[in-house]
Amino acid sequence: MTATAVAAALTALLLMTAVLGLYGRRSSRTTSDLLVASRGVAPWWNASAIGGEYISAAAFLGAAGLVLAYGADMLWLPIAATAGYVLLVAFVTAPLRRSGAYTVPDFTEWRLGSPTVRWIVTGCVCFIGWFYLLPQFQGAGVTLRVLTGAPVWAGWAVVVAITLFLVVSGGMRSITAVQAVQFWVKVAAVAVPAVALLGMWHMDGRPDPLGDGPPRFEHTTRVHVRTDIAVTVPAAATVTVQGHVDGVHHDGDAMTLPAGRHTIGRETEMVFPEGAAVPHTERLPVQDGESWTTPFGRGEEHGVFRTYSALLGVLLGTMGLPHILMRFYTSTCGSAARRTAALVPMLLSLFYVFPALYGTLGRLYAPELLMTGDTDATILLLPQRMLPGTAGALLTGLITAGAFAAFISTSCGLVMAIAGTISQCARRRGVTAFRAGAGLAVGVPLVLLPRIGPQSAAGLVTMALCVSACSLSPLLVLGIWWRGLTAAGAGAGLLLGGGLAVTAGVLRLFQGTGTGWGATVLAEPAMIVAPAALTAMVAVSLLTRRRVPRHTDRVLARLHLPEDMPAR
Repeated sequence: MTATAVAAALTALLLMTAVLGLYGRRSSRTTSDLLVASRGVAPWWNASAIGGEYISAAAFLGAAGLVLAYGADMLWLPIAATAGYVLLVAFVTAPLRRSGAYTVPDFTEWRLGSPTVRWIVTGCVCFIGWFYLLPQFQGAGVTLRVLTGAPVWAGWAVVVAITLFLVVSGGMRSITAVQAVQFWVKVAAVAVPAVALLGMWHMDGRPDPLGDGPPRFEHTTRVHVRTDIAVTVPAAATVTVQGHVDGVHHDGDAMTLPAGRHTIGRETEMVFPEGAAVPHTERLPVQDGESWTTPFGRGEEHGVFRTYSALLGVLLGTMGLPHILMRFYTSTCGSAARRTAALVPMLLSLFYVFPALYGTLGRLYAPELLMTGDTDATILLLPQRMLPGTAGALLTGLITAGAFAAFISTSCGLVMAIAGTISQCARRRGVTAFRAGAGLAVGVPLVLLPRIGPQSAAGLVTMALCVSACSLSPLLVLGIWWRGLTAAGAGAGLLLGGGLAVTAGVLRLFQGTGTGWGATVLAEPAMIVAPAALTAMVAVSLLTRRRVPRHTDRVLARLHLPEDMPAR
């Protein structure tokens, strides 16, 4: 029943998406049509589209999983993400729209007159986009695997195929319609099941999900471990094991699992009795109800630095996301861009009400995810756990539609940003270069995915936001508001900030993180790297103040004067 509902919901979503994509395809013939929808998108429609592409895999799957795993600390992340748009309204949207540029590299070369800096910005845009695409493809694979048992590559194929169809055939006109409609699909997909599940929890008479100690299995539970993992067992329990535990093979026999650290082999099945404390994968903290609901309550190493560094990365990173910035180029004028940005926080707040609820219910109804580490599956599994039968299957289908709407909307925006940036840098600009850029945009993440192993969707997106916060964000703020910025200063800051952030991200992908201050900074480098990038831009610009472009006064006048008062 569940697999049928999932297939039906996904088919309906893809058909709706294809129809909306064909709407834009008929009128996309020029570069302006492809990249900025001829600058004719109204504020409400544009704000819905921005909300559609910003609610990605990290928001739809990852936010609930983070709340399940870490508790109250994670509630700051959606607040920071939404607050980032306040900074956009105040500092970026209207001036950027008045520049007349198609992409962030276009704006950079127009502002500083340097092809070299343009190429550096192009590299930053590509890395941000590639890091951001990874969780979209991975989330699609996880969703189909968890709900239907399909191989992970099937989810990747669905998202890549529909994304390339929309971007290559219709460009910005097509994806604007898709993203705007899919935003409301996503809101409905989290709101309707949330209300139903909350009502079911009240009727079920289950205890307070916070509890006094760590989460416990409410009934006898079979857990299938797909990969080799290390877990922390809070309290000793007698379990039945089919597979390997601590290097010893068990063939369905019972064993006592003492408290402490244990290793579990891949494809091992374990049956836990009712009331047993839930083991936690080694990378997740074991928390009681009090520490789970208290910021910094879990005693994590350098927890205050990690939290505030992540917040800074999300807050500043939102200002520099190329696929979000590109949407403001589609506004009819600077004031329309500002109205668009002002609407976005209100729309996002409609969505972010619900992930905390799913994460909280997950502590009661899907605690084994803390053991396997598949916390991104929280929102996918809850309807089946709480409402077995037809009702749960229908709600699961609705959530599946919302999840794939998130993957597709965000992927379209990211591929548009990368393809537009690459095509504008090519010697022969035009539709052919744009389509080649789209192929490159999806190709790199597909090559990386099989090599990096399972990763948290929110963690991958945080990496992309960190690169944005340490490179494009300081560039845009200084480029728009400071006359003294020079090409040398911008290049130095971009190479320092972007280079360090990308290096940290690559190391996290392939090596993971350890312990100590070095590992802490590697995991969340924004607090150190973003100020360093800004300082480098200012310091080198002051040292090269005689190389401020001659046209700077005219450029700044165009950025800040009303559009009906052209600068001379």
